[in-house]
Amino acid sequence: MTREVNFGLWYDFRNPAAQMGFEDFYTTTLEQIAWAEELGFDSVWLTEHHFVDDGYTPSPLVIAAAIAQKTKDLQIGTNLMLLPLADPIRLAEDAATLSILSGGRFDLGVGLGYRQVEFDYFDRQLKHRPSLMEEGIDIIRQAWSGKPVNHEGLRFHVDNLTVAPVPPTLPRLLMGGMVEPAIARAARLGDGFLSTGGIGHAEYIQALDAAGRPRSEGAIFAGHWAVISADPEKEATLIGDYALYQINQYIKWGAFGPPDQTPEFASPADALRDGLYEMHDGDSAVTALTLLLNEYPEIKDVHFWAQFPGEPFEQGNARIEYMAKNVLPRVREQITH
Repeated sequence: MTREVNFGLWYDFRNPAAQMGFEDFYTTTLEQIAWAEELGFDSVWLTEHHFVDDGYTPSPLVIAAAIAQKTKDLQIGTNLMLLPLADPIRLAEDAATLSILSGGRFDLGVGLGYRQVEFDYFDRQLKHRPSLMEEGIDIIRQAWSGKPVNHEGLRFHVDNLTVAPVPPTLPRLLMGGMVEPAIARAARLGDGFLSTGGIGHAEYIQALDAAGRPRSEGAIFAGHWAVISADPEKEATLIGDYALYQINQYIKWGAFGPPDQTPEFASPADALRDGLYEMHDGDSAVTALTLLLNEYPEIKDVHFWAQFPGEPFEQGNARIEYMAKNVLPRVREQITH
């Protein structure tokens, strides 16, 4: 029996130095997403940050609604939204509305966040992230139950509140993280685990076992940092500066640990060699993806960065088309259940 795995694209809507006007930038990106669906991609994933001068999307759910109107079958998800910054009732309402508008094609992925400036502005404390996350998950699930929400916690108080509408198809509630407590939380409370760069797959399976959940209930949605093209060496020269910008920004923000303990990469070559990126041509990509999917049958979706920040759309389009024609059909043919 053929195993079904979705392959998707991952977007942050970053536009450094406003190289295009934001209206044109958004329009072109949405057109790229609709075209990718026509080529055979199955999913699109959006992420969230605030107060970034390159426009890193602060409003992924608004963009998700626009994508839903421009596509037919594409699964739409967030990898990820910053639940500790949100009002969980409002987030539950917005996600439910998106599920209805999209015909049940929306999945809500959430994570802790780590940027001090975001927590300061939204009047939340970094040290409260675990309780904000766990209480938020409980409130969202109650809001989608069709029953009044009642919650008495350290961070939120909700008393007999009716939340409507309840969508016919509930979004899957996915959880991301790169450290053991977050991964264990995803195994215990989530409908799936959002990974970044292959980090945490084995730990998630172990955490499912520890939580007493059967592995058949596990689901991994893999944010894969592979760059796939006909000529990886040439592609490295094309994307190097953009990849360096991307990963060094995450390092500055603390995505991979305290910035003073995580040195930035000095050059594009260093970033591509020692960062999360994998450079593949079609043959090596098929081999690597097939091995990954066979090793972890829990993987339900693999998605790739569609565009690096500031990269010309022509370059991203070329990779998307190459993957759709030369990689995805071959991987789909090889993976078996």
